[in-house]
Amino acid sequence: MSEILNHTPLYTAHTKLNARIVDFAGWAMPVMYAGILEEARAVRTGVGIFDISHMGRVQVTGTGATAFLQSITSNNVEKLTPPQAQYSLLTNPEGGIIDDIIVYREADESYLVVINASNTDKDLTWMRQHAPDAITIEDNTLQTAMIAVQGPAAPALIAKLANDPALLECARFSYSTGTIAGAIATFCRTGYTGEDGFEVIVPAEQAVAVWDALTEEGAVPCGLGARDALRIEAGYPLYGHEIDDTTSPVEAGLMWAVDMNKPDFIGKDKIAAVKAAGTSKRLMGLVSTERIQPRQGYTIYVDDTAVGIVTSGIFSPTRGHSLAMGYVASAYAKTGTAVSIAIRDKRCSAIVVQKKTLLTS
Repeated sequence: MSEILNHTPLYTAHTKLNARIVDFAGWAMPVMYAGILEEARAVRTGVGIFDISHMGRVQVTGTGATAFLQSITSNNVEKLTPPQAQYSLLTNPEGGIIDDIIVYREADESYLVVINASNTDKDLTWMRQHAPDAITIEDNTLQTAMIAVQGPAAPALIAKLANDPALLECARFSYSTGTIAGAIATFCRTGYTGEDGFEVIVPAEQAVAVWDALTEEGAVPCGLGARDALRIEAGYPLYGHEIDDTTSPVEAGLMWAVDMNKPDFIGKDKIAAVKAAGTSKRLMGLVSTERIQPRQGYTIYVDDTAVGIVTSGIFSPTRGHSLAMGYVASAYAKTGTAVSIAIRDKRCSAIVVQKKTLLTS
């Protein structure tokens, strides 16, 4: 493979396991180890671990940090009390989505913001352009590692290795601090798989010891391929597929992460206008019993009328048939609508569902 700019602290651990390495957003990342199907099923039935150290970890501190984040994010950070977190959006003046993020409140004026790897430079530039002089924005991505531990057996495994049964009581979208395999750690009760678990942040130099301790206890190493399959099954958006700078949270079904009652934030007026006028399309789930793999850019039809575009699709490891997400014209964006997806020279039948029900529809 060609020279890649960044290696995570776990890169050597991946190569020792003969992972297939790909270039993802300038990082050398494992796309799979044993295979996508096996890895995804391990997460659904037990516990899998993912290296997500490529994601940006940014500290925002200083007098006025809360007001600053209130002004650039869609959700209401004032509702957070340590150790709570929330899913949110960075929005632009046109009401589009710069990135989807998670904001962790550590103290009154201290926050951790986790951002997408492909957007780290863009997000940092945007945040620094809008930050008052009193605010410090520090990129700690290279100083730390982040490991997602996901699956029904994940909480018990983390609690055991951290020797902290109280972690089992850690609420969803909150965090706790402690140690694991000798490393000081932040245990975030978050994830991107539709399963329970933690995302664990540790110092970069101790990442391999933590990874090894997890695998020694039976956690299955998983790559980006399984992570993508799992998030599609769960109906979670991915920047560059379901959302981008031109996407409104209204059409993406993300208004639950937008607090229109809080004071002004960037893009609020444009989002309000879209909400009032209605959208021409909506992000929906698509279920097909045919053994196909819908891909981004495939056209969605009702009879001979093009009504939408696929944004992500997989042959589901969990369901054993095809699942996808896509934008569908609002008139057809209703549960139960029969559609077809154009794949090369054929049409494959599918049913429109709510994206959060992809695993159960």
